[in-house]
This record gives sequence, C-alpha cells and structure tokens, in this order.
Amino acid sequence: MTETTPVPPQRPTVPHIRHPRDERQAVCGVPATDVTRWETEDPPRPDHACEDCLTLLEDAARPDDYTHPIGDATLIDSLRAIVAERQHAKINGVLVDLWSASVTVTIWDQLKQDKRDRLLTLPAYQLILRCVAIYSRLTGEGHRR
Repeated sequence: MTETTPVPPQRPTVPHIRHPRDERQAVCGVPATDVTRWETEDPPRPDHACEDCLTLLEDAARPDDYTHPIGDATLIDSLRAIVAERQHAKINGVLVDLWSASVTVTIWDQLKQDKRDRLLTLPAYQLILRCVAIYSRLTGEGHRR
C-alpha cells in the first residue's frame, strides 16, 4: 500500500494592473515582487485582470486632492475639510475615507503639542494610521471580547 501526498490545488495566476503612481505595487496593493503576471492592455480586459485592481483603478489614477510634505501641519486642515465635506479625498496618493479623517482629527485635538510634533515627522498615511490605532485602543474597537 503506497501513501500519496495530496497535491495542493494550483492557485490561478490572475494578471494584476500595475499601480499608475507607484511602480512597486499593483493597484490592489499586492507588492510588485509577488505579482507573477501583469495585465498590459489599455484599457484592461475585465475578464483577464484582478477584480480588485479593476475596481480600484479609477481612484488610483485620479490626481491628489491634497499634497502635504512630511511635517506640514496643514494636513490636519485637509482632514478637517474631508470631514466638513463628508467626502473621501486623496492625500499624497492615498485615499482617505471620512471615518479615518474624523478619527484623526478627534485624536489630534486631544494631543499635547510635543506628541503632535512627533506625529508630524511621519508621512501623512502613517500619521492617520497611528491616530486610528490610538482611537482603536481607547475605544476597544477591533478587539474581541
């Protein structure tokens, strides 16, 4: 009696669309080093490309609504504008949704100046992620009970 090892099913290699503004990744966020095939048609063929890449391509290709270098405190003003307009926006190539902008502004308003200065040394998307993480720890969101 011979034992056979089950062969894992082959994962289909779906072509991804290269990010129009960041050559190091696909539109869906997969690092370029992990992509085995690229969709090279323009426009991409819907039946031959990653579904997430196709869905996110329009937002990835659109220009930035706001651009802020590291250390620019007017980033918070842009986040306040997102909250006031109740609409997502693109900051430095990253889409920022209403909830993330609102949470960042809420946490920012509660911080002392030295903590704000430390956060301003980060790129915009990392500053937002840090504020979301602080909010999640404070409110218990994201933790299972």
